[in-house]
Amino acid sequence: MKRQLIAALLASTVLIAATAGIDARAADSGIHIVADSIGGTVTSTTGPEAGVWVIAQTKDLPNTFVKIVVTDDRGRYVLPQLPKAKYKVWVRGYGLIDSDPVDALPGTTANLTAKAAPDAKSAAQIYPPNYWYALLHPPGAGEFPGTGAEGNGIGKTMHTQQEWLGHMKENCLFCHQLGDKATREVATSGGNSVEAWAARIQMARADGDVVVGNHARDFSAQMQNNMARYGRERGLKMFADWSDRIAAGELPPTPPPRPEGVERNVVVTLWDWADGHFIHDEATSDKRDPSVNGNGPIYGTDTLNGHLALLDPATGKSTIIDIPGSNPPSPHNQNGQVHNPMLDGKGRVWMSMRDGEGKSPDWCTDGTQSPFAKYFPMEEKQGKQVSVYDPATGKVTLVPVCFDSHHVNLGHTKDNVLYFSGDFNAFGWINTRVWDETHDAKKAVGWCPFVLDTSGDGKIDPDRSKWNNPGDAIAAAGGAEGTVGTKTAVPATGPAALDAKKDTRINGFPYGMNISPVDDSIWVAKYTPTVPSGLIRMELGKNPPETCKTEYYEPPKLADGTYAAFNTRGVDLDSKGIAWVAFGAGELGRFDRSKCKVLSGPTANGQQCAEGWSFWKTPGPAVTGVKVGSADWHYLTWVDLHNVFGLGKDVPIIPGSNSDSLIAFLPDTQKFVVMRVPYPMGFYPRGLDARIDDATAGWKGKAIWSDNSETALWHQETGEGSYSKVVKFQMRPDPLAD
Repeated sequence: MKRQLIAALLASTVLIAATAGIDARAADSGIHIVADSIGGTVTSTTGPEAGVWVIAQTKDLPNTFVKIVVTDDRGRYVLPQLPKAKYKVWVRGYGLIDSDPVDALPGTTANLTAKAAPDAKSAAQIYPPNYWYALLHPPGAGEFPGTGAEGNGIGKTMHTQQEWLGHMKENCLFCHQLGDKATREVATSGGNSVEAWAARIQMARADGDVVVGNHARDFSAQMQNNMARYGRERGLKMFADWSDRIAAGELPPTPPPRPEGVERNVVVTLWDWADGHFIHDEATSDKRDPSVNGNGPIYGTDTLNGHLALLDPATGKSTIIDIPGSNPPSPHNQNGQVHNPMLDGKGRVWMSMRDGEGKSPDWCTDGTQSPFAKYFPMEEKQGKQVSVYDPATGKVTLVPVCFDSHHVNLGHTKDNVLYFSGDFNAFGWINTRVWDETHDAKKAVGWCPFVLDTSGDGKIDPDRSKWNNPGDAIAAAGGAEGTVGTKTAVPATGPAALDAKKDTRINGFPYGMNISPVDDSIWVAKYTPTVPSGLIRMELGKNPPETCKTEYYEPPKLADGTYAAFNTRGVDLDSKGIAWVAFGAGELGRFDRSKCKVLSGPTANGQQCAEGWSFWKTPGPAVTGVKVGSADWHYLTWVDLHNVFGLGKDVPIIPGSNSDSLIAFLPDTQKFVVMRVPYPMGFYPRGLDARIDDATAGWKGKAIWSDNSETALWHQETGEGSYSKVVKFQMRPDPLAD
């Protein structure tokens, strides 16, 4: 009787397992498959394949949906949290070619057979673009300065190799990757690849909208101007030589490593969205409280066409909202209107806007109406504005401002001040508490110019006529030649000494920006000129604008005249007030202001605090013949203040915009964690944020969010018709967590 009961129980267990789609091999391997997961093992002729990606894709949902995981050291995998649908599942990995896809349903096992790459060329086709970009041969450091077409062919504005490299990175990677298949290969005419590259940059286009003709002319002109700055023929020859060598069979000499350690715990989920429009930036929550908007929509800005895009992750449905005042751009403004989004504590979406309508309000220039205009009038012929979408009402409101806006972030005080980078001459903000109480922009809006305390008296002279101004000088009195107060490294008038008794106003394009949770100081990446570029720190004081004060810090200048880093793009602050900086050159920087011995005075022109800096080269190869940085390019910076992702509190994460990845840095071990998106190739992130949907659900209830924001969407592996993509990253406790 006992034996019969045991036999019946075993038979029942087998039946239940079969009904759930769990085969004996999965059970024996320790893989646990639940109703919304697919799992199994990946093997090849050499045995289990560790550290390869398993990709599941379906088109049964409102938008194409993709889930990606990494196999463990025994080749096992589990694809979790799958919506009900039919999936194609296959394997991709370094050293392999893609496996044949198999059909699978959630709740079942799918054991996969990997295929070894037959040769190095086949294997290299899935390498990230930075591995191919590293094969470029820029002019050697000894060939500079440029002497123009009548000399060495290098543009006369190129004084050093780092300036050439800064141009390569900032202005040739600003819209799309370089090194992907779409860019490293070029169709030649009669074998002349120089002519082929000249033709390529004349054919630039945008995202296929109804005004694509205007956009095409804009992007083409931009690419033509960028090539001319190299010295047109010299630049074309560099790119032609690169693509010729690749066509002849040159390959990256070292393959990228497969994911290791916690990199194998990463789960990546992708949704198509936004009706195929290019989305510049996404936002999901309030950084100060990542539980805001839990389980709500993902927001993104359609910069070229003036829309706010929404994605519901629960259903995969995407919608588009028109932003008033954001008409499609003219042939002279490819940037469009709505640009960068940020959620506040009420779940409202605030958006910077590139251009406004009509004239600026009188209070932008009339000092009798605004203390900010009295202190520093913002004389603009065209009005400026920002927009806010309230999901509770479905309404979009435009708020007039007096400054250009580019990126948006919120302060940490009860006033919920919303700060904007993007104006060459001043830093602007909206006090959202005042705005909510009055809806009077004149009362809520403020701004301050960037003025350094070079007189060293601890304050800024309120009389702006007594300031040193941009263009007056490029060096502090008795100091070394620098870039303070100029848009270019060497003004036409040549070096001149600043008046040491005066304070000094500086300018330049303030890009990525964040607010310190320690003292609410504002930190901005000033990225013009790209070499050296630097960090602006502003404190508003108790009574702005009179109490506003600015500091400026550049990467250290080295003994050979080069800089330790260049092309500052993004900055964020950790809970201790340490600034983490993404450099387009291919470095991550850490700046600790508490180590600085000099904060003000005539020598505080940018080079006064080398002791505050630390740098790490980001993963991947370097460009041929280059000492500083990697072949990657990094957009913004985000610090995980609340340990939402699970790698630790205060971990900085930067986009690997030219390496299909997000890259985290673990300060305690000084190790990088690369979170690759292997499919479709072409993941080009600009920024990221995090959200907690369910604090009780462990890793399943929280994630980092980003998006594929490459302007040229058709550069993706999936080619013409490719969409922008919302990309979700989760960190499991192990590769088999379901």
